Amino acid sequence: MKNKLKVGLLGGGSWGTTVASLVSRNAPVTLWARNPETVTEINSLHTNSVYLPDATLPARLNATHDISEAVGSADVVIMGIPSHNFRSVLEKVKEHIRAWVPVITLTKGLELESGMRMTQVINEVLPGHPAGVLTGPNLAREIMAGQAAASVIAMQDPIIVRELQSLFNSGLFRVYTNNDVIGCELGGVLKNVIAIAVGMGDGQGAGDNTRSALITRGLAEVTRLGVAMGGKAETFAGLAGMGDMIATCTSAQSRNRHVGVELGKGRAMEEIIEEMLMVAEGVKSTPAVIALAEKYAIDMPIARDVYRVVSGESTALRAYRGLLRVSAGAESEPG
Repeated sequence: MKNKLKVGLLGGGSWGTTVASLVSRNAPVTLWARNPETVTEINSLHTNSVYLPDATLPARLNATHDISEAVGSADVVIMGIPSHNFRSVLEKVKEHIRAWVPVITLTKGLELESGMRMTQVINEVLPGHPAGVLTGPNLAREIMAGQAAASVIAMQDPIIVRELQSLFNSGLFRVYTNNDVIGCELGGVLKNVIAIAVGMGDGQGAGDNTRSALITRGLAEVTRLGVAMGGKAETFAGLAGMGDMIATCTSAQSRNRHVGVELGKGRAMEEIIEEMLMVAEGVKSTPAVIALAEKYAIDMPIARDVYRVVSGESTALRAYRGLLRVSAGAESEPG
């Protein structure tokens, strides 16, 4: 191991387990999972068959059902918890974490009630702890299969972020640094909504031209809101923006695109969500995204149509036809 930092990672889903596996090559990692059966399987069989059915995990990766065991002696805490449970788990972390320990979020969602980004939740619950985000076009199963991928670690402190860069860099998984926490975090959140829109088109038989148009115009929407909220325009042209957008909007592994595809086939939102194993963050974040668009007076027609479908106000067919009927002005203009 190249790093002596002890790492506590909370979240036993596909991405949390994948990041724990990557980091365990560089430093000791204790993974906390809510399900005791998952903990037993990771420790005894070195697998997580529910979330990563074809993957073998490093034997050195240790799992626990006890948050204090994962967090108490950790030098870095990584949060792989869905947005709707993020704050409640963080409150438990607060009881055991040592002072000044950095907290990194893997979550690409917004807190529904407050519209806060996860780093904002970290700053509110754990003031004084440096907060950052690891984000980018990262499909867990491909990375576990050993395929090359790139990600971004974003923090405001240049010294801490360089130390964490070496912690996350692993084999063919290359990690870049960025100081635009707002832009990087929003890129990961907002692209999920666009992925649902692209999926709705795909579910109705849309072609590559349509998909490309939706991705490009969707990226323009995401960038407008991100810049209005304090992010940098260039961030949305990078891995955390365009890179993540392409992967999420085109991959069959994308949960948000899957939701859109099924909506495009005419299925009910409740039915789709009920049969899914993992959370599609775009579904939960869409109301908060629309609230932010209204707050910052940013026109987001694609996101707005996704919201109408997800909330039951419209259907994927009507939304898709509406997008095709939108009149075109200058490419730099909204719409």
